[in-house]
Amino acid sequence: MSTVQAGVIGAGHLGAFHAQKYASMEGVQLAAVFDVDPARAAAVAAMAGCAAAGSLEQLLAIVDCASIAVPTRAHHNVALAAIDAGVHVLVEKPLAASAASGRAIVEAGERAGLLVQVGHLERFNPAFADLPSIVTEPRFIECHRLSPFAGRGTDTDVVFDVMIHDLDLISFVVGREVESVQAIGVAVLSDHADIANARLRFQGGCIANVTASRVSLKRERRLRIFQEDAYVAVDFDARSLRVMRRRPGTRIDPAAPMNALTMEERAFDDADPLREQIAAFVAAVRGERAPAVSGREAMNALELADQVLAAIAAERERHRR
Repeated sequence: MSTVQAGVIGAGHLGAFHAQKYASMEGVQLAAVFDVDPARAAAVAAMAGCAAAGSLEQLLAIVDCASIAVPTRAHHNVALAAIDAGVHVLVEKPLAASAASGRAIVEAGERAGLLVQVGHLERFNPAFADLPSIVTEPRFIECHRLSPFAGRGTDTDVVFDVMIHDLDLISFVVGREVESVQAIGVAVLSDHADIANARLRFQGGCIANVTASRVSLKRERRLRIFQEDAYVAVDFDARSLRVMRRRPGTRIDPAAPMNALTMEERAFDDADPLREQIAAFVAAVRGERAPAVSGREAMNALELADQVLAAIAAERERHRR
């Protein structure tokens, strides 16, 4: 296809950014934006220089692909409608509100021969790009993804809203099945868990301790990985990577232990992960590459999120007895 006709479904905070990126890309025409709130759709359409569709069906009739940036609970119905209309979809994370709904989307896309890509944005963070080549056999992983309360995403819990990022990254890096999950979650400012901690044990022995909060006083996006030959620290906000290794053949001198270690620090230029994610999606629509984060890959994180929620519910029930 010479020019990809793209659409954005959902004209909220994220949808507006998606519209901006499509509108700025060569070889792409942002055909329309749709939202159940016509005024909001009109505002985003005016900003991006495209039409505001009067209905979801109207948008789906004129596009090759679409970003789905509606509330999580609506992903299932909207994605299935798009696939039924023959439209490739980029679904904002999480893929769906449950593993069963996510599986229905993935299977519908496969039956129709259409792309289902999922917006796990941290995969496009340059600080993460080098990680798979460094981490070979992780033994312990620690994640903190914290932010002040923003009032968005409260239709779901912090596990699906925030922790899902790190569940995806950890699953990708470890590459093994989960054996057990322990978790706790607390609702602080919304009707759902706003802070949660999960301890995951993977086949092979790797342990991951994951904390996500949307009610913290400060913002933090850090991932630390320990294996026998290295300690790796990623700061997603600062886009930096630090690798500490023991020098081969050296003994630790208690008086100067750092002399036995090498330290490598990598800093990355400013990047636009959302633009790169959408560009990868468009390239996949053109048939130039596979989806960057396929629906099947996203299902790993979704199923793990379901396990975390089940563990939170079990812990809550245990304390009620």
